Amino acid sequence: MSTFDDREKAFEDKFAHDAEMQFKAEARRNKLLGLWAAELLGKSGEDANAYAAEVVKADLQESGDEDVYRKVAADLGDKADEATIRAKMRDLRAVAKDQLMTEN
Repeated sequence: MSTFDDREKAFEDKFAHDAEMQFKAEARRNKLLGLWAAELLGKSGEDANAYAAEVVKADLQESGDEDVYRKVAADLGDKADEATIRAKMRDLRAVAKDQLMTEN
C-alpha cells in the first residue's frame, strides 16, 4: 500500500468514526431531552425511561432535529415554549458530547 493509500484509508476511518460519534451524541442528546421532558410531564422511573426511548425513536423519522422537536413540543404542550425546548436541545447536545468524550 502506498502512502497515498494509507492516508486515504486514515481519512475514511476518521470520517466513519466521526459519523458514528455524531450519531451516538444525537441519540444521547435525545435520551437526555426525553428524560427532561418526562420530568416536566410528571413521569419518573421506568415511565420516564420509556418516554425517553420514544424521543430517541422519533429522531429516526427524518434527518435533522425537527422530528424530535415536534414530538417533545406536542407532548409538552404549554409546559415549555419553543425557545425553551430548542435551548434545552442545544445545551443537551453539548452535555451528550462531553459525556461521550469522557467515556471513550
